Amino acid sequence: MTTSVAAQSVKLTAQEITVLLTGNTAIGVWQGAKYRQFFSADGSTIYAQEGSRSTLGEWRIDTTRDEYQSIWARDVDWEGWFVMEYLGAYFWVSKSTPPTPFRVVAGQQLIAD
Repeated sequence: MTTSVAAQSVKLTAQEITVLLTGNTAIGVWQGAKYRQFFSADGSTIYAQEGSRSTLGEWRIDTTRDEYQSIWARDVDWEGWFVMEYLGAYFWVSKSTPPTPFRVVAGQQLIAD
């Protein structure tokens, strides 16, 4: 008898998102451009997109929604994203965009090697 286990995506909890992001850098492609984003323990975040100036913002975790949130200089409201894990890969997920993959590296690594 064989059994098959279907791979399922898992929504990370607030605690898991906090551990994953705090003091680390996310690396991915956003709207066709490579980016790196560092998440400081003090709630500040730096978004560095290839070919553009870096942007400073703020980030937090909404524990009631298990959601990562960020706000930038020209934003009026915080924008929220779920963080999903699927087959060892992470994804930003919102109602307005398709799942967007990213990986996490330890520490502040805003400049590619």
